[in-house]
Parts: sequence; C-alpha cells; structure tokens
Amino acid sequence: MRPPRQMTDQDSSLSSSHTEEEEEETMEEDGGGGGSRPMMAPAASLLGVSSTLRAVIRIKHKYQALKKRRQEMALAMGGLPGAPTCTSPKIFTFDAAAAPVSCWPPRKKKKRKRRVLYPNRRRRKAPGQEHSPAEFCLYLLSAILFVQVYNAIENLDDHVIRYDLEGLEKTLRREVFGQQGAVEALMWHLKDFLSTYVHNRPLVVSLHGPSGVGKSHLGRLLAGHFRSVVGEALVLQYFALHHCPLEADAPRCAQQLLSLVSEAVELGEREEKIPLFVLDEAEHMHGQILDALLGLLAPSQANQFLNAVYVILGNLGHERVTRHLLRNASGHELLAPELRRHLEGRHPLWAEVNVVPLGLLERSHVMECFLDEMSREGFYPDRAHMEQLAAEIEYYPAAGGREYAVTGCKQVVAKVNLL
Repeated sequence: MRPPRQMTDQDSSLSSSHTEEEEEETMEEDGGGGGSRPMMAPAASLLGVSSTLRAVIRIKHKYQALKKRRQEMALAMGGLPGAPTCTSPKIFTFDAAAAPVSCWPPRKKKKRKRRVLYPNRRRRKAPGQEHSPAEFCLYLLSAILFVQVYNAIENLDDHVIRYDLEGLEKTLRREVFGQQGAVEALMWHLKDFLSTYVHNRPLVVSLHGPSGVGKSHLGRLLAGHFRSVVGEALVLQYFALHHCPLEADAPRCAQQLLSLVSEAVELGEREEKIPLFVLDEAEHMHGQILDALLGLLAPSQANQFLNAVYVILGNLGHERVTRHLLRNASGHELLAPELRRHLEGRHPLWAEVNVVPLGLLERSHVMECFLDEMSREGFYPDRAHMEQLAAEIEYYPAAGGREYAVTGCKQVVAKVNLL
C-alpha cells in the first residue's frame, strides 16, 4: 500500500487556484440569473475585499514557487565554476528580511595569532626602532669637529694674549697724538696676523706721513712693547742713515740686513714666536736694500721667513698727504689708495705691502704734545703757557675749519728744553 503523498506548495497553489476559479464561475452564474436573488450592499463590499485578498494570495504562492525553483537550480549548479551568487531578488515581499543566499561556501575566519608572552624572569620590552651605524659615525664626527673648532679658538686667544695686543693698543692711543685712524689700521693688521702662527706670507705694514707726525715715536713704542713680550733678540730696529749712510755700501748693507733677519727668524722658529723688524727712514734706503726686502716677502721663502712682521716708516709721499688733507679735510678714506699708487711708482716693494698714511697734526694735537713733554720734564702744565708755546709753531692756512701744523710736534722738545 502506497503512503499518502504529501501536498507540496505547488499542489496547494494549484488547488487554491482551481477553487478560486470555481468560485468565480459560481458567482458569474449567480449574477447571470437575471437577478432572481437580489444582492445586498454589504455583500458587494465583502466581495470586493475577498477578490483583492485572493489576488494577493495568488501572487504570494506564485512567488514562493518561483523562489523555490531558483534555489533548486542554484543547488544543481553549485559545483560548476563561475556559478552566480544565489541571492533573493530585491523586490517587495511579505517575508521577513533575510540574509542573501550565496552559492559559494562560507569563508573560513582567520584564526587570531596568540600574543607572545615573555617569560616572567625577563623584563618586558617593546621592540625598538633599529638605528643605522652611520648615525653613530655622524655624532662622532660632529664631536670631533666641535673639539677642533674649540681648540682653534683657544689657540687664537693664546696667541693674542701672548703678545698683549690690548696693552699695545692702549699705549699707542695714549702716546701717539692725532693718529687714531692709523693706530686702528695698524692694530687690525697685527691682530689678524698674530692670531695664528702659521702663515703663507709675512706681514708688512708701511706707515708714511709728513715730518713731525709721530712715525719714529710709533716705531719706538712698537719695538719697546715687543721686546718685553718676545725678547730683545727677536726685535730689530734698523735706521737707514745710521746703518747704511753711503750708497756705495748698499750691497754690503743688504747682505748684513739679510743676515740679521735670518738669525732672528731662525730663533723665532725655535721658540715659536714671531719676530718684529722696524725699518725707519725708508726714504733714505738704497735700491739694493729695497730689493733685498722684496725678496724676503716672496711666498717661496722658507716657513721661518713667512712668520715675521715688518714695519716700514718713512716720509715718502708726504707731499701727497699734505696736499690731499689741505684740499679734502674730510676725505681721509681716499688718502691710502692715492698714497699707495704714488709709492708703487717708486719701487715694486710697496705693491706687496699694506700702506697706512699718517695725517697732519692740528693745533689741539700740538697742545697735547706740549702737555706730555712738560710732564716728562717736570714742568707744571700751565694751559696759558702751553697755548703761548703752541702759537709759536708754524701752521698751514686753515682748511675746512682745521689748522694743521707744518712741522707737527718736531719742535716741541726743543722749545720745552728752553724753559
């Protein structure tokens, strides 16, 4: 005996559709009877509602049958490659919102790795960022560079302190009157050169000006100061009229000068000190002596000859200085280039040196000379008396509101000695 077959959704939908059709036919027969049985108004409204409900039920059954057929087809095609994802169509339904059905097998969730647990006996420490070995080298190089620069600065200070340039500057400003610009230029060259010991050429400063403006006095102050800091043997004062008065003796004098310079620079090399050579009365130096000095300034000389200071004093070009100051009382900055061009025409030596001009002295500077000389000789510095003595000095015509002395302070010593 066969078991009773279960009714499926499709059979139920078909039976319901047959029942609905039979009901519709019955209603048509009843309505077509010529109105033998009249219909009431409530029955007509109920009939309209039931027909709408039947239509909704019929649509629902058809959708469920179509959905089931699609699911069966998707299951049948599940083993084929490239099979589409079986998802329900996004249309209006009465079913509760359900997740889309996919034809692909569900993806496996990745298992989380267990956190690494450090042993209790060790200290937990997060892994740090790796440092490149070049970073340590960079720090080391920076430290070495800093130490070298610091040592270089300390060495500069040591050299300057050794020669006591601050004391020299104070002495020159106090003892040399009316030449502040020349003193500043000279000190700038000395500080720049003496701050180091190794050089590629010696320092040569040539100071020129009229008679009585303090050239020889400046040379004596320089020589005295350097004798006190580097020693007597490393300072040479050379006077052209005293050491070589005759032109016939010029070759011999040149060799003698080179010998004195060689002895001083060799001693300075052994003691690591820079010698000073003060060459006064440059206007009386013969050509052979100037040539010998020019040879000492060549960069091809030995190292000991490059570590030396030469100060040349003279009144070469004094007429240019006087004429320039009388015409341009405020144009001192143009005096050095003009004097340099004039001296270069006299000898090639002055093309290799630093030219510093010394200007004319005014009446106030002459008064300071009298005050200093009278104090040295023990006289009471009476201002009225000093003005009377200063009035006896010859002066150029006033230029730019300034009154320059013709002979500077050259006659001050003689006039004070007459008191």
